[in-house]
Amino acid sequence: MMHASCSCGIDIHAHVVPEHFPAYLGSAAPSDWPSTAPAHACHRHVLISGKVYRTVNERCWSTTRRIEDMDTMGVSLQVISPMPELLSYWMAPAAAQQLIRYINEQLALMVAESNGRLCALGAVPLQDMDLALAELDYVIDKLGFAGVEIGSNINGKPPGDPSFAPFFAACEAKGAAVFVHALRPAGKERLVGPAPLQQALGYPTDVGLAAASVLTTNLIERFPKLRIAFSHGGGTLAALLPRLEQAHRVFPALQEAITSSPSEQARRLYYDALVFDTPTLQHLLARFGASQLMIGTDYPFAFHERKPLAAINDAVADALLRAQLITHNAERFLGLPSTLQLKD
Repeated sequence: MMHASCSCGIDIHAHVVPEHFPAYLGSAAPSDWPSTAPAHACHRHVLISGKVYRTVNERCWSTTRRIEDMDTMGVSLQVISPMPELLSYWMAPAAAQQLIRYINEQLALMVAESNGRLCALGAVPLQDMDLALAELDYVIDKLGFAGVEIGSNINGKPPGDPSFAPFFAACEAKGAAVFVHALRPAGKERLVGPAPLQQALGYPTDVGLAAASVLTTNLIERFPKLRIAFSHGGGTLAALLPRLEQAHRVFPALQEAITSSPSEQARRLYYDALVFDTPTLQHLLARFGASQLMIGTDYPFAFHERKPLAAINDAVADALLRAQLITHNAERFLGLPSTLQLKD
């Protein structure tokens, strides 16, 4: 029978912001080329288009501080990816590629400094397929990353859009994990209240629609070995699935377009467990399966899960299932050697 050999967590959702950004190598920098400026102690302002986008602390770029916090959180391995706004899909492709290359190399430096405690998901300029495929080659083949982070939409197009098929084909062929994170969500104009509502309400809505686009276009059917995960528990997808499943039964057009059960397809995707609520996490386990959920913290931003192991322990009574969520599902998603041991 199987038993878990390790209760140390793997966090697949954590972000990096470089302490500094390079000068643009060209005649005129794009208006939204990012920069940083000193803020209060151990903090820097991230400036985009001349405005403060976010004020971040040294945990965004300090490998040492990050590992100290990982030890407190019970995380043995953290998967770092860029702050989503740095994916830069709205820039001219050549400018975005230049910025993204710098960010990927900063991620690689942090991984090298970490003595095996960090691995990375890089960025690619998906607004240009040729450049995206070239950068995918670089981060997987040259830098040795586990995969890539992409946005929940690429200038309004969800991941399921047919134009991204060559990218997903390449990810499948390389064994590269794909992590889909909320970015510039649709419907922001309908959020009534302060700006943080975009993160609280807009992000899970956009992630849910992104995941639904994967189901309605049969992406996982077309690329069955693709490992793709969605942030924030898949957002609204779990609530949308019963309605989509019933529509698939009722409408001939959906039966023709969606080649297999949406719910069955959804159980082949991965999701982080970042939902801040025990009953919600238990619902996701029932909807998606215990084999598909992983720790995700959104570290080091203010809106992150500070006790990820406790959140899973509260939701899952069975020790073997807890070990799946804490460690082994992430190993499979990332393509890492399994620490699951077999005992006669």
